[in-house]
Amino acid sequence: MNPAELKQRTMQFAVRVLKFADALPNKPSGRTIANQVARSGTSVAANYRAALRAKSRADFINKITIVLEEADETGFWIELTELAGLLSPKRLAALRREAEELTKIFNATRMTTRNHKS
Repeated sequence: MNPAELKQRTMQFAVRVLKFADALPNKPSGRTIANQVARSGTSVAANYRAALRAKSRADFINKITIVLEEADETGFWIELTELAGLLSPKRLAALRREAEELTKIFNATRMTTRNHKS
């Protein structure tokens, strides 16, 4: 997947995360998760965009690490939503897989960039 396609994928992920946040119940537990997941899920796209504009390889690694952490955190909030019984596992499955896939992609990107000799 090239950087432009991955950028688009992160934007689509952010939109799906926002819709997920909107679907959470309007009670303290739902609002807490909605606020956290909306922040982390949209941060994946925003920080990936920033990584593409990195000033150096080290800057790129730092920014892609943030993207990785935010994708992983988003997965955590999705998992917590399921464990808390706020939404059905079936409803969460695709978004959970997407968060896991993005986490793997950004981890591999970080490792490849770190190990690449330039």
